[in-house]
Amino acid sequence: MEENQSSWKKFKRNKFSLFGLFFIVLVSLLSVLGYLITPDDSPMANQMNLQLNIEKPGKTATLLKIPKNPQPKKVNFLVKMLFGQEPRFNYIPIYDYRFGNNSIYYHEYIGGNEKGEPKKMKLLAFGNKSITEIKQENIIKRTYWLGTDVYGRDMLSRIIIGSRVSLMVGFVAVMISLFLGVSLGATAGYFGGKADVCISWLMNVLWSLPALLLVIAISFALGKGFWQVFIAVGLSMWVEVARLVRGQVIALKNAQFIEAAKSLGFPNGRIIYKHILPNILGPIWVVTASNFASAILLEAGLSFLGFGAQPPMPTWGGMIKEHYGYIIMDGAFLAVVPGLMIMLMVYSFNLITIGLRDLYDVKSQNTNV
Repeated sequence: MEENQSSWKKFKRNKFSLFGLFFIVLVSLLSVLGYLITPDDSPMANQMNLQLNIEKPGKTATLLKIPKNPQPKKVNFLVKMLFGQEPRFNYIPIYDYRFGNNSIYYHEYIGGNEKGEPKKMKLLAFGNKSITEIKQENIIKRTYWLGTDVYGRDMLSRIIIGSRVSLMVGFVAVMISLFLGVSLGATAGYFGGKADVCISWLMNVLWSLPALLLVIAISFALGKGFWQVFIAVGLSMWVEVARLVRGQVIALKNAQFIEAAKSLGFPNGRIIYKHILPNILGPIWVVTASNFASAILLEAGLSFLGFGAQPPMPTWGGMIKEHYGYIIMDGAFLAVVPGLMIMLMVYSFNLITIGLRDLYDVKSQNTNV
């Protein structure tokens, strides 16, 4: 217990690592809450208003909220959090409005400071509501804190939902890489001989290939899609884990406590997973945090190239792909905001990697391998 407390104090002394941890926890919390906190709670935050396309951050719009007929069924709390709510209203951006003769007269907003031709709508569309109730419930103001994209979709909502893709790809890819890397690396390091030669040859071949090209090749084989990204990224990242585990196992397999376990007749599987791996968890945690950052970068690169999750699913890399042409125009924020999120997430995981490396003193351990 005292050792764990001293380790945590050691980690806390690195303030930059604490910042990385705080940012990762914050983004993870936002991604879990998802549609419960996004201004646009439609599935994939895909509600479009073309009149409001490429609006600057902080833009406040007046919207006429008209009930759909028939209205989609209202989903429960858990379903909404995970998948969103089908829009139950149509939203019309308006410039101004007035009531008269049992009707509402309004000018539709068409962008900039311009307004369209005056239009008329019967109050019957709002049910049996009074004019006061209509003003309170059906004429609303919405602020787009991060602006809107080329289709008039809320950027803040798509950034939050896009964080789910990055974190899920990172988590699943790291789990795949840990399973393959630890299993193959421990096998090669512990048994040696032909097993070590074959696994080392495979690792060297994959290590010589650029990670992004390897992921693209695997994506071609598996096809474009959401789950294919997880598998492709995971299959491209296990080599780093395997190389680390192999070296650590070679350094430990001749230790006295391992020889004692062998003399007691323990099976090889138990020796590896009960006696060797618990003693090399520190370096494994370090490479895991590093791989998480690499997985986020790879997913963003895949989405930018069109091999990742397909539209309309929001991904940070996909958002950059849709809007990178606006960097030299009056809408640079459309590509800068998702790019900044990718940078901050990767930087945060790199800070965690540095903190874990110092915590477990990985440098001095590696000098013995």
